[in-house]
Amino acid sequence: MIAVQQKILFVEDEEALQTSLCSALKEAGYTAVSAYDGESAIALAERERPDLILLDIILPRRSGFEVLEELKSNETTRDIPVIVLTNLERISDVERMLSLGATNYLVKANYEIPDILTKIRQVLEHQNI
Repeated sequence: MIAVQQKILFVEDEEALQTSLCSALKEAGYTAVSAYDGESAIALAERERPDLILLDIILPRRSGFEVLEELKSNETTRDIPVIVLTNLERISDVERMLSLGATNYLVKANYEIPDILTKIRQVLEHQNI
């Protein structure tokens, strides 16, 4: 039996982080798909049907709040787990994203790439139970 690579959609407008985390995802055995703004994130999620989405909040063309709300209201994408990866630390932002359906909320400054990969693995393993 051939293992199918799990696909991660990373929605981030900061190019350096996009490049380094996508490289780490590929090294960890995932297929990485990139979106640099909210509009393309929604289109890619519908077309690519990723196993998990990493979503920033501050994005061009549509905020992460809008993207998450749209994803969770769409039958095609509503069951895809979403990990928010952002610099926003306000408790109101955390609560809002979790109430919209985010699986996890990570503040970029508090996590290194290996930590993020561990969180991804945990969420995906939990989905497969």
